[in-house]
Amino acid sequence: MRIAALLVALLVACHHVSAFAGDVAAAQSVIRAHEQAFVRDDAAAAYSHAAPAIKEIFPAPDIFMSMVQNGYAPVYRHKSFEFGDSKSDGTWIAQRVHIIDANGEAWEALYTLEQQADGSYKITGCSLLKAGQSA
Repeated sequence: MRIAALLVALLVACHHVSAFAGDVAAAQSVIRAHEQAFVRDDAAAAYSHAAPAIKEIFPAPDIFMSMVQNGYAPVYRHKSFEFGDSKSDGTWIAQRVHIIDANGEAWEALYTLEQQADGSYKITGCSLLKAGQSA
């Protein structure tokens, strides 16, 4: 009986890890598509990955793109953009990204994403710090 209980617990744990990995992969796909939209200067595509709350603050793609260009230059233009650690809490995912900007400086971005009613993930925010600085 103990073995059966252990197997059930193991299956539940493996399912949770698998679901987490799938959610993280989906969130990373959104972030990567967002990043590639910036590379192409495609404001509409970049804006499409923003959560509704972000769209309330920046009500048009060109306004959103201007904010990114002026406030998030390392995200907008960079030499390197690599995923780091991620965490999940229900419908939220936090994803670290290691960035080397166009000038060769290292940055850490922390993206937050929320799962929408349709199951997709949208970006709810991005905090950006020079590598080695604390929040």
